[in-house]
Order: sequence, then structure tokens, then C-alpha cells
Amino acid sequence: MAARPDTERPDTGRSGTADRRADDRLAVVTGASSGIGAATVRLFREHGWQVLAVARRQEKLEALAAGTGASFLVADVTDADAVAALAARVDGLGGADVLVNNAGGALGSASVEESDVEDWRAMFEVNVIGTKRVTAALLPQLRRRAATAGVADVVTVTSTAGHVAYENGGGYNAAKFAEHALVGALRLELNGEPLRVVEIAPGLVKTDEFALTRFRGDRAKADAVYADVPDPLVAEDVAEAIVHAVELPAHVNLDLVTVRPVAQSAQHKLARGPLTPRS
Repeated sequence: MAARPDTERPDTGRSGTADRRADDRLAVVTGASSGIGAATVRLFREHGWQVLAVARRQEKLEALAAGTGASFLVADVTDADAVAALAARVDGLGGADVLVNNAGGALGSASVEESDVEDWRAMFEVNVIGTKRVTAALLPQLRRRAATAGVADVVTVTSTAGHVAYENGGGYNAAKFAEHALVGALRLELNGEPLRVVEIAPGLVKTDEFALTRFRGDRAKADAVYADVPDPLVAEDVAEAIVHAVELPAHVNLDLVTVRPVAQSAQHKLARGPLTPRS
């Protein structure tokens, strides 16, 4: 999903003004050490963007930087001091064109009655409070770039779990519903500014760590999530949606993009086995 050419109007895309080179564009990506975050860093770099990859695990960030040429910062989005350091780093780089709020995750799979309150607390901290912290801290830096480039973006990776509840997912549902609401309120609050607010809501995505973390390392349970599902989404599919959204002309905003594999028609409707036309 590459940016479409626009030959009928002046350039109102990411370059904004004549003094902005393509390789001056900076994207900040949280949760960048693996999965969707790492795939997004790689794709932005392939498209010529400068990238600041942010996550907690230094060794994974170092490997990602070595393979892509991205810059990185070790930071936990649930820590106020770490987020302040991130804002200072971005300020030193002259601001950011795009913030991708990708840090998040699920813990546990149990009923509302039986689930662990500490799991809920941790999910709210990273998915909701972390997104709020980083967004609030970097909005001045995004405005700084928008003033010269004509546009800047806040992209948040939520989940279809934030739109439709399902059994034994109450804690993750609640956190992602709250993050979805945060994004909606932010879009209203920024109305009138050249700041686009984009929500990317993936369905079933097969990554190395998401389900394994949710089930606390139980490989059998993690693998069962994707068993016999024909072509579940992978991290690179979601990265394509993110980069496509921010490379559209500056007047176009993709408020909400829901991305699912063809095998998943809804949260509760998932095909397992080959997809075959009816005779």
C-alpha cells in the first residue's frame, strides 16, 4: 500500500515545504523491539524515513538498529521519567513527523470473575496510561514539525478487542476499549490543527511474542490461537497499513482502519482449515 501519486494538486504530502527533504521525516515508534513495532520500523526505513525506535529491551533495539539504520532509545512508556527523556530526545532531533503508539499487550485469558487484578492494572498502564503519557509528551514536538511540514500524525495501534468484547478477554477488552476512546477524544481535541489522528485496529495477528506473553510462555496455548488458521495476519501487514496511512496526502485522514485476515470475519467468526469457494 504505497502512497498514491497526486498529479492534480500541488504537493501537500509529507514534504510540506520546499526545504523538507524526504529523509528528514522522523517517525517515533514505541514497542519497537519486536512484532508490529519492529516491522513498522523496518518499513519506515525502507521508505526513506528517519526512525527513533523506542522499547524496553536494549539488545533487541540494538539488533534492529544494526539491521535498519534506525536510531533507538531504551524507555518504558509506563515510566514518567523515561517518557520525559524521550520527549527531550525528540526535541533535540527537531521534533517528529509521526508518533506510532504501538507499545501494549495482553496478559492472561480468564473470566472477569477469576482474572488477576494485577494483570488488568498492568494492561491499563501500558495500553492506556502509556499511550496517554507518550502522546501528551510528544504533541509539542509534533506541532513543531507540523508548523513547517504542514502535517504531523499520531497513529495508535489498538485492537479489534477494543471494539467487540469476547469471553475471557475482559481485561484486555477493557484496556483496548479505553485506548480506543482516548484516540477518539484526542481527534476531537486536535480539530483545527494540522494533526492527523489515526487508529489502526488489527484482528488476529500472528507474531512471535503476543500470544506467548499473554499465556506466560505456554507455547501450546499460544500456538493453539493460530492453529489451522489459513494465512493469519503477520506484523508486516499491519506495518503496511500504518505507513500507508501517514504517506497519504496531508488532507486525507484514515480515522479508523480495521485490519483482519480473510479467515476472520468477526471476533467470534474464525475459519480454520482451507478457504474454499462454495460449489
